[in-house]
Amino acid sequence: MAEAEDQQMQLLKRAFGMFDTANRGTIDREKVRTILTTLGHSYDDKELEQMLKDEDPEENGAVDIEAFCRVASHFLENEDEEAMQKELKEAFRLYDKEGNGYIPTSSLREILAALDDQLTGDQLNEMIAEIDTDASGTVDFEEFMEMMTGD
Repeated sequence: MAEAEDQQMQLLKRAFGMFDTANRGTIDREKVRTILTTLGHSYDDKELEQMLKDEDPEENGAVDIEAFCRVASHFLENEDEEAMQKELKEAFRLYDKEGNGYIPTSSLREILAALDDQLTGDQLNEMIAEIDTDASGTVDFEEFMEMMTGD
C-alpha cells in the first residue's frame, strides 16, 4: 500500500506544480477543486470548503503544497493505483472525443491554459514539449499518464 501512497503523493505534487506556474509555493484554493475534479475524485463541497478554510487561517485564498496534499489525500484515501489509473483514463477520454487514443497538443494546450490562466505562451510550449516527448503533435495516454503520475 505504501507504494500506491507514494505514487499518489507524486501525482499530487505534480498536479500542484502544474498549477503553481509562478513557483510561488502556493496555489489558489479554487484550483484544489479543479485538480480533484480533473483527477476524477468526488468530494463533498462543504467538507472541502471547510478543510480549505482550516488550511488557510490567514484567508489569503491560497494553500501551500503540504496543505494541498493533506486536503487532497483526504479525498484520495481509498484510492488504489488501479482506481487512479481508471480515473486518469476517464479524464483523458473526455478530451479524446473520437477515441483515437491520443489528443492533439492543441487540446492539451487548451486544458493547461484553462487550468491556469497565468501561463504564458512560452510556459505552455515548454510544458507541452516536456509532455510530447516524441514531438508528434499529439499526446497519447502513456504520455498523459507520465505527465500526471511521473512514472
